[in-house]
Amino acid sequence: MSTTAELLKGAAELFPDEVVTSAHVRHFELPAGAGRFALITLDNGFDHTKPTTFGPQSLANLNTAIDQVEAEAANGEIVGVGVTGKPFIFAVGADLKGVELLKQHSDALAIGKGGHDVFKRLSELAVPTFAYYNGAAMGGGVEVGLHCTYRTVSKALPAFSLPEVFLGLVPGWGGCTILPNLIGAEKAVTVIIENSLNQNRQLKGKQVFELGIADAIFEGADFLEQSLIWTASVLNGSVTVERPEIDRGEGWDQAVAKGRFIADSKVHGAAPAAYRALDIIEASKDGDLQKGFDAEDQALADLIMGGELRSGIYAFNLVQKRGKRPAGAPDKSLARPVTKVGVVGAGLMASQLALLFLRRLEVPVVLTDIDQERVDKGVGYVHAEIEKLLGKGRINQDKANRLKGLVSGVLDKAAGFADADFIIEAVFEEMSVKQKVFAEVEAVAPAHAILATNTSSLSVSEMASKLQHPERVVGFHFFNPVAILPLLEIVRGEKTDDASLATAFGVAKKLKKTAVLTKDAPAFVVNRILTRFMGEIQNVIDEGTSVETAEKAIEPLGLPMSPLVLLELVGPAIGLHVSETLNRAFPERFTVSPNLAAVVKAGKRGFYVYSAENNFKPELDPEVAALLVQGDVVLTEEQVRDRVLDAVAQEIGLMLEEGVVAEAQDIDLCLITGAGWPFHLGGITPYLDREGVSQRVNGKPFLAQGVASVPA
Repeated sequence: MSTTAELLKGAAELFPDEVVTSAHVRHFELPAGAGRFALITLDNGFDHTKPTTFGPQSLANLNTAIDQVEAEAANGEIVGVGVTGKPFIFAVGADLKGVELLKQHSDALAIGKGGHDVFKRLSELAVPTFAYYNGAAMGGGVEVGLHCTYRTVSKALPAFSLPEVFLGLVPGWGGCTILPNLIGAEKAVTVIIENSLNQNRQLKGKQVFELGIADAIFEGADFLEQSLIWTASVLNGSVTVERPEIDRGEGWDQAVAKGRFIADSKVHGAAPAAYRALDIIEASKDGDLQKGFDAEDQALADLIMGGELRSGIYAFNLVQKRGKRPAGAPDKSLARPVTKVGVVGAGLMASQLALLFLRRLEVPVVLTDIDQERVDKGVGYVHAEIEKLLGKGRINQDKANRLKGLVSGVLDKAAGFADADFIIEAVFEEMSVKQKVFAEVEAVAPAHAILATNTSSLSVSEMASKLQHPERVVGFHFFNPVAILPLLEIVRGEKTDDASLATAFGVAKKLKKTAVLTKDAPAFVVNRILTRFMGEIQNVIDEGTSVETAEKAIEPLGLPMSPLVLLELVGPAIGLHVSETLNRAFPERFTVSPNLAAVVKAGKRGFYVYSAENNFKPELDPEVAALLVQGDVVLTEEQVRDRVLDAVAQEIGLMLEEGVVAEAQDIDLCLITGAGWPFHLGGITPYLDREGVSQRVNGKPFLAQGVASVPA
């Protein structure tokens, strides 16, 4: 059998570029004469912007520190051991860059086993151990603390989670086994499954304490000092930590069943991680920790060598890295300052944009529309949203007053826009209307002002074609709801110059949006792919396949919602309009469904109705069913899925040939951040590669081996 040290040495050789975390041991006397104490501090030598992680060498360093305190504890030299982190960071788990490099199941197994072997030594020392969660703690950072006897948490802790299932892993260094045995299966399922599958929801310090993960909570300012006073009280017996009895009967089984229901509703069986985690929680019911650890090792190794984790890491890297350094963006030094924003239109979309610019840029924002009533309504919406933020305690009264003072509405564009640096239109999606608006704005705006359009599918170049200065027009396409979806498609028209584009990217960054540069091609990225995707589903329904079969066919992708529920969210009229736009551009591939047109004509908001009797599950609206005219070609779910995926693979291939975006990675980034496409798919292209669709349709995969898959 290899020793832990040998295991970790072998793993470290596979990962030469690890950012290594040190484990410093220092000693001091605890307050109230409680005795000599050893404190291990995890620190990678960088500030809080580079959080502490555990790669093989980092685990080896912690192992060495434990060697030292183990000997001291055995010799009676210390009364306890604590573990804490550098300022603002406890530790954020395994170093995923190292995981990406693993090619063998045995190497993956070594990583799981190595983490367990090191961490569980903390629970086996001859003295009590304490974890002091002083700052952000995730994954393995949470788990190292779970192996300790006691835990404290800072009230100021901003983020605490076991995000592994979100990425396609399981909490594999004790999380799946210890947590349910500490706080009960129901709470553990919330942390491990539900929070992960809800876009990696984080816990704050107070919630960590209320869940029972931490035994005590202290203010951030003197957190370590207070934790050590509390530690002394525990060691000298003046504080006794009480923990509730765990329900190991029906309550445990119900919690696991609830977890399976949550996993089914989120990923529809399409991603294995949640189910593997639930299997381990289920098997941990008898409290046999070692059996649980062995199951975690096996699950980790299997998942590390599977496509889902590689896609999850790929998606994570896209959002965290590529999303922050957009491909093709001009030099940011060319960007001009934006000190005032104009918004043409005061409807719901325009009002949402005004609110976003106001909150993020904190500069004057002025709305215009065709009559005073609409202008007042738009400004009123912004004021009401600011009041909501005030009511929730997100901003104080001074900030609320200042923001309200910065937003105004006028009918006269000349008065509103004469000194604006950035003017965005959000009016009716009709070329002639938008050209007219831009002509009016150009006549009154300063020469340097950027003219941006929030069009979802129309040509930016055509919109700018009648202006004297088309070089300052840029596409700036947001996704609804504006406050929630991060994507911003920035469209370069034929004449758009670098300074205008750089300014647009600069504004996007301040708006905290994920900006992707796209060519001025019909419907840009997200709407073009979704319209092809939805169009193919609509086609099979029109040809004769039932609505239910067409919808169920897509479930294995584990999308956040079914295609026709998405259509409801977008609005059938908008869906129809975009399909008409794309049908004009590419009539051989994009159809206009007569059934969808009939649904829009009938004024229906979607294909479904929802009733309390049916638990508000979608049911085909009988009135819509009566409108449908179908052929007699009935396909199976598998045939539908093949048709739809083949169409999407073809469209993405053509978009890359046309240079709509720089690379397949940008397509995935757009779908993840603009359409909520699942992380476990890695967007869409890794899934199409993994399922062999790219090869079948285009004769080659979209991504090179190892980009979102196990390296060759």
